Amino acid sequence: MGDITVLLQRAGGGERQASNALFEILYPQLRAVARARLGGHVRNAVLDTTVLVHECYLKLLAGQRLKPQDRNHFLAYAARVMRSVIVDTVRASQRERRGGGVLHITLDTALGDATAAGEDEVLDVDASLTQLAALDERLAQVVAMRYFCGMKEAEIAAALGITDRTVRRDWEKARLLLADALRR
Repeated sequence: MGDITVLLQRAGGGERQASNALFEILYPQLRAVARARLGGHVRNAVLDTTVLVHECYLKLLAGQRLKPQDRNHFLAYAARVMRSVIVDTVRASQRERRGGGVLHITLDTALGDATAAGEDEVLDVDASLTQLAALDERLAQVVAMRYFCGMKEAEIAAALGITDRTVRRDWEKARLLLADALRR
């Protein structure tokens, strides 16, 4: 067994030092995943690579549900947590933008068009993923790992225990279903 697998087992047993060591070892990979995920979107002062990784770590510790069997399962789990953090941040940002208890002012169309479209895209993809999960859970997992975590086909295949070719087929099928859902 590798060091990471042993640490995952100990962390699954509730050992805090193992969780800390695991996070320290995988920190560079988690940062790379977060950087890839946030790379295509407008960055804001609230959520950057470091914040995303640290929020992911805090959620992993708070949930006490760290039961992955190996490094790939851990990264797949981290992908779901990062998705949750990103979606929660976008929702909070939009809530604040829509008022959050502040005096409401009517804006002209130029200001409304200047708001970041990337946030709406994240929420649309999240809602569509929820619908996709109802149809086929594995398709939703493939999309979440690729879109929210930036994982490669081989990494997704290893995490889900399927072949690269199956991941490619699932990705194409999911893309078609999500494109249709997002068009509506």
